[in-house]
This record gives sequence, structure tokens and C-alpha cells, in this order.
Amino acid sequence: MFRNVSEEEAQATIESAWSQGVRYFDTAPFYGAGLSEMRLGEALAEQDRKEFVLSSKVGRVILEEQEEKSGLFEQARKNKIQTDYTEAGTLRSIEQSLKRLNTDYLDMVFVHDLSPDFLEDEWITKFDEARKGAFRTLTRLKEEGVIKSWGLGVNTTTPIEVAMELEEANPDLNLSATQYTLMQHERALERMMPLAQRKGVGIVVGGPYNSGALLGGDHFDYAQATDEVKALVNELNNIAKQYDVNLKAAALQFSTAHPAVQAAIPGSTRPERIKEDLAAMNEKIPDPFWEELQQKKLISETAPLPHKE
Repeated sequence: MFRNVSEEEAQATIESAWSQGVRYFDTAPFYGAGLSEMRLGEALAEQDRKEFVLSSKVGRVILEEQEEKSGLFEQARKNKIQTDYTEAGTLRSIEQSLKRLNTDYLDMVFVHDLSPDFLEDEWITKFDEARKGAFRTLTRLKEEGVIKSWGLGVNTTTPIEVAMELEEANPDLNLSATQYTLMQHERALERMMPLAQRKGVGIVVGGPYNSGALLGGDHFDYAQATDEVKALVNELNNIAKQYDVNLKAAALQFSTAHPAVQAAIPGSTRPERIKEDLAAMNEKIPDPFWEELQQKKLISETAPLPHKE
């Protein structure tokens, strides 16, 4: 995503994560039209499958037919991708993922991009398709012990909230990308996070740096960062410098401080970033830093904060 990542760099990044103790890996058919799964499967092929946790996603089937790619995944494989949330599509997607990942089971499965940011006005129709297809299928697979957990993997809060309220579906772990972060969390705190706590549903935070915007990147939530976003980043940076705080550390610690959050997946395509992320989780952040952010209304007063020193 955003740049061409060589096979060598991808393998080195995964090897770096493994060597430093990372044991949870998330991927999806959509990432590179299967390329992410193939690379991850190759990198972990020699490891004991019981020693790591693996999640992938359903909702898209990779076809043999090819096409030219553009946008976020311009460097992806040329295979066409078909959106499909039916039972048959869900089972086919899992079957394809298992083959690409060189494994015989997935620990967690997320229903991918079942959300208005991808599907626009069609999202409600597709949600109903998933409710009758993917949701029931994944519920059955969990009951049969084939998978351990399932939920939605989306970039907005509403689909997760709706799914948690369904009587016939029991998602127990959702992947919320870019929605519970240092830069953006007010909407999630209104309903998604309290509902998850009340129902005992876990949250995996994806994109804690909001597509890199927090760290000076050009993208925010997978689109070009606006001037308003850049101004917020500058303000956060200025305060962080006053307290000698690494914004990467603040972002990871903020997202994982909420009791509903089970994990954060910052994602990386560079081996050296793994060590940085792990060190950031243990960095000491002074309480006055968080207090100033709250005083200036840059973070919510209701947001749980990292443990005080």
C-alpha cells in the first residue's frame, strides 16, 4: 500500500517481527490481491503453527481473470477481486486464504470493508447479504471450533455497532481501523467502545497512526491528508516536543489503554520499524502530557489513558 515493497523487504520485515517476539499477524485477500497472504505464508512456513495467531478476512474472492491496478494497490497482483459476502463466497475466500497462507486454519476471521466508505449507498444491501451469509457461516465455524473468533474489519464505527446489536449474530472480536486513535476517537467513544465493553466484545485497533498522517505522512485514513489534519499533527508534535514524547509511543499507548482493546496492529513494510513500535509501547510518557492534551481538547476527557507512572 502506497509504495512498491520488494519481496526481500517484505520477508525481512516479517522475520524482524518474529525475531523480536511478535506472534500476531493480520492480513487479507484484498491486500495486494492475495500478495500479502502469500508473502506471510512463505515467511511463517517454517514456524510452529501453534506458536502464532493469524487473522485474515472474508468478503472478497480473488479471481483468475486479470486487470490493470491503480490507486492504493497499484503494485498488487493483477488478479481481479470480487466482493462477495454470501455463504459460498465466505467459504471460498477462506479456502483461498488457507492455501495462500500455507496453513490449515485461521484463528480469527474479519468480514472486510462492509462499510459505507467502500460500498457507499450499497453498504446496507451488502450488510444484509453478510448477515445472511458471512455472519451465519462464521458463527457456525466458531461453534464447530474451526475458528476462535470473528467480527467485522472496517474503517468506520457504524457497521461494528450494528453487528454487535444483532440478536442472531455474535461477533466477539472486531477490527476497527483508524477509528480509535490519538487523532480520532470521539465517535468511537460515543457508542462503539462502550457497547463493546458491555457485550464483552474485543477490539483490535488497526491504523493507529491514521495511515501515517500522525508521523508526518501524506495520507490520513487512506486518503490525502487535508490542511486541517496537518495542522492537528503540528499541534500534537509541538506539545510532544515540550514533554520529550515520541508521538508513535503516544499513539500506541493511547489506543491500547482502552479496556476493550485486545491488540493494535500498526502495520509496517520496513524491518527497522518493528523495533521502534515495540520500544514505543514501553516508553515512559509523563502524565502532564496527557493532561495538556485534554485541557486543549485534543483528546477526549472520557478516554481511558495509559497507566500513570
